[in-house]
Amino acid sequence: MKTFKLKMLDIVFDKEDYRKIRLIDGLIINREDDRYPDQWLIEAYIQKSYKAYFETILKENNEIRARVKITKEDNDSVLFQSQVIGVNDIGENINVLLKGYIEK
Repeated sequence: MKTFKLKMLDIVFDKEDYRKIRLIDGLIINREDDRYPDQWLIEAYIQKSYKAYFETILKENNEIRARVKITKEDNDSVLFQSQVIGVNDIGENINVLLKGYIEK
């Protein structure tokens, strides 16, 4: 597994329409294992104001497109086809867990 700093997270609806998620902190992990080849885990630590939004996605089990930047703000963004797999309270904020694959 390789772990990287998550620098940006957008939920993308189409080319021009997306929702920017303000990160407090975050990680992205390349699982690199035989059981889940090419699967990534995204953990976003964000404000609690996003909780209902992500809980709805989780409950409906919808696939979403997540656009992320890894390690540095000036890196190119990458699109992931992903699913929300967890929304957890952490003090005054939440973390959101996504699993997904890089769009090719």
